[in-house]
Amino acid sequence: MKRGLIAATGVAAMLVSVAACGSSDSDKETDAGGSRGKTLTVWFMDGSNPAGWTDAVKTEFEQKTGAKLDIQIQKWDGIQQKLTTALSESTPPDVIEIGNTQTPSYAETGGLAELDDLKKEIGGDWTESLNKPSVFEGKQYAAPWWAANRVVVYNKKIWADAGITDVPRTRAEFFKDLEAIQSKGEAEPLYLPGQNWYFFDGLTIGAGADLVKKDGKKYVSNLGDPKVAKAMEVYKQYQSFSKAPKDKDEATPQQADVFAKGKTGAFIGMGWEADTAVKANPEIKKDIGYFTVPGESADKPEGVFLGGSNLAVAEGSKKKDLAKEFLKIALSDKNEGALAKEVGSIPNKDALLAHVKGNAVAEAAAPAAKSGGTTPLIPEWANVENAPNPIKAYMTAVLNGKSPEEAAKQVEADMNKRLSQKQ
Repeated sequence: MKRGLIAATGVAAMLVSVAACGSSDSDKETDAGGSRGKTLTVWFMDGSNPAGWTDAVKTEFEQKTGAKLDIQIQKWDGIQQKLTTALSESTPPDVIEIGNTQTPSYAETGGLAELDDLKKEIGGDWTESLNKPSVFEGKQYAAPWWAANRVVVYNKKIWADAGITDVPRTRAEFFKDLEAIQSKGEAEPLYLPGQNWYFFDGLTIGAGADLVKKDGKKYVSNLGDPKVAKAMEVYKQYQSFSKAPKDKDEATPQQADVFAKGKTGAFIGMGWEADTAVKANPEIKKDIGYFTVPGESADKPEGVFLGGSNLAVAEGSKKKDLAKEFLKIALSDKNEGALAKEVGSIPNKDALLAHVKGNAVAEAAAPAAKSGGTTPLIPEWANVENAPNPIKAYMTAVLNGKSPEEAAKQVEADMNKRLSQKQ
């Protein structure tokens, strides 16, 4: 296995507190594995570990093991180099939070310990879509912690004014509703810029498409696949209801700021973007609703990109057994359920989804999580997303009139060059 260490940033983190959970009689100190007197170091990214959840997990861990827990919060700025350096030293942090799609990069370069035994012990019922990014070349190198995905954020007043009385259950119904808003002529039905590429990635997942394919020992572009073209044609149909620029993404301008003006029927985004809209215009809060991105049929939601974080053990840790004890506690049904209930994250087991009940965003996101997915889980993929992202260029080309096949050929050389580069 390669030993040059490559780090990567995690996914956008939760910024709310979790109420502390009380410990039970079973939490008494056991000095498991001779841990008393030892200190386990855990790195979380800034904002990822809510205060109440952290306090509960820390208390439970210290009572059960007799060890101390040293939680160190890392800033996003400069984390790549910092973690690269830390994992190459003789005393790395024992447990680290990693962005789910970046886990393969760490695994390939030798920074992560194998966790196959942990998976067998506590992960038999982990949701497959959430656990898939924790696996590299058939081995478990991390554990799924939490996930989040996009939903439809809509303006209930605009929909009601267009005569719409219920949320759509299929893609065809969604298009019909957008047509009703369009015919009313008073609002933009959907704000969808041409380069909202994570939504497009979800559509490719729904179409059963892969963005890359194996050519011998290397990966190359698969944008020419008819399934990718089908996904892009669906995106084009969605985008036809929008006045957003075809050559910009959802951050230019921020789609939440556009929605906040109260003249947009809906946008497709993360739940926290609705909070951004409310900050810009508090009056809009009462009109905001959420629903699952509908798929081709009512029994299966649209494919979605699952962002989130995994927890992993550093290969260089001298306390791997103790680190695994921490993971057992942090990822227990009790603590996973507490996290999901308070912050609205998608837990790592389908059986725990009941904990998001009452959280409107999470309730809208949850149905799509099981059939969701990620970008290609290969270390080389990070090069593709570096600006200027060729996938975005492909999307704009199609929206401006090129066929999906022509657009794929236009960016293929650049994409293949990126896929051939080692980080």
